[in-house]
Amino acid sequence: MKLPNGPKTPQLVQMLQWISSPMKYMEDCTQHYGDIFTLQLTGPVVFVSNPQALQQILTSDTKEFAAPGEPLFESLLGKHSVITVTGEVHRRQRQLLMPPFHGERMRTYAQVITKVTEEIISQWQIGQTFYVHPAMQAVTMRIIMQAVFGLYDSPRAQELEKLLTLILNRGGSSPLRALMLYFPALQKDLGPLTPWGTFLRRRSRVYQLLQEEIQARREEADSSRTDVLSLLIAAQDEAGQTMTDAELSDELMTLLVAGHETTATAVTWALYWIHKLPAVREKLLQELDTVSDRSDSNTISKLPYLNAVCNESLRIYPVAMLTFARVVQQPLSLCGYELEPGTAVMGSIYLTHQREDLYPQPKQFKPERFLERQFSPYEFLPFGGGAKRCIGAAFAQFEMKLILATILSRLELALLDNSDVKPKRRGLVTGPDRPIQMVVSNQRQVESRIPEAISG
Repeated sequence: MKLPNGPKTPQLVQMLQWISSPMKYMEDCTQHYGDIFTLQLTGPVVFVSNPQALQQILTSDTKEFAAPGEPLFESLLGKHSVITVTGEVHRRQRQLLMPPFHGERMRTYAQVITKVTEEIISQWQIGQTFYVHPAMQAVTMRIIMQAVFGLYDSPRAQELEKLLTLILNRGGSSPLRALMLYFPALQKDLGPLTPWGTFLRRRSRVYQLLQEEIQARREEADSSRTDVLSLLIAAQDEAGQTMTDAELSDELMTLLVAGHETTATAVTWALYWIHKLPAVREKLLQELDTVSDRSDSNTISKLPYLNAVCNESLRIYPVAMLTFARVVQQPLSLCGYELEPGTAVMGSIYLTHQREDLYPQPKQFKPERFLERQFSPYEFLPFGGGAKRCIGAAFAQFEMKLILATILSRLELALLDNSDVKPKRRGLVTGPDRPIQMVVSNQRQVESRIPEAISG
């Protein structure tokens, strides 16, 4: 079998380049080899950025391709996470998880999103500087804690927030952590002061806290609660079976990690671009000022320019670089190559979003792209696609819009440093290559977005 062309450097060299600078490495390979190329990582992996090929892959998840589990995520999210399971188990877990994140159920979280955002930004003083990413992590973590658990200022919630922040910020985003995830031989517990030992102890305590909360909630059995955990405890599959404690723990860990870090990074990028480009900020503020009812989350979420700004932020530097892997099930042709069963294939979200034929001047931040044309799910795919598309995509986009609308309507902010910020690897995802600092320059004179009914 002849795989698509790719670098001829030794596998270890390719792996180190992939870990240290994945986006530049993918762009260099595209220049040399085109829409499809092979990298030798833990084994050969075919990378694809052609929309027609992506459509073929993502619409054939259960036929020509299989969506395997994701062992790289298992050390953090567990063996029962919707991300790490596969086949029939994945389908069951996904069906149980879907209802809380769609339709009118999702809208019930609007007040939580707005209220948490206002609570946190109300502590910022005029003239105060702050780092954007940690601030947005605080916002999205508090939102997910309240939406998922219904937990507010309990000691358990506070400890969970602290531990998850440590796991994700101290080591979770470093090249060393990525190296340890790709090479299981490095995952050695050499004591509480070593990186992997520290991670294991923190993770163990997080799972202990999750188990305590699950147990307390099962004993409480309050049918009036609408938080995600209560809904998941009550959810039944087609056979009438509910989730086990182990399944619940792993799914909660998945929601806490994936549901807060990715959105925090996306909002960070959006705030950076909005304030780096004055014309974008002015146009967005003009649109936000047309909303007379500040508590009308439905209207806010449908604002066309706000939607375009969010989409362009997700396009230019997507938090997830790749779709989840697929494995060829039967011989097939892809981009002119004959692939044999067992071949691993990944869609490159980053490269697809950087295609000149889809997005002229792809390095430029231009929200108008999303007002001028509709992109297919294989041309714009910040949340992946197919059977493993992110379950929380609709919630994340809704949350992103409400957070931005709340901040921009309440405060005037400015970047302390207007020089360019680029993306870099943060663990298995991406983020800004340097801390972004902003200053609160003034308050905007608008009414509170929190309805009186919940402000007290």
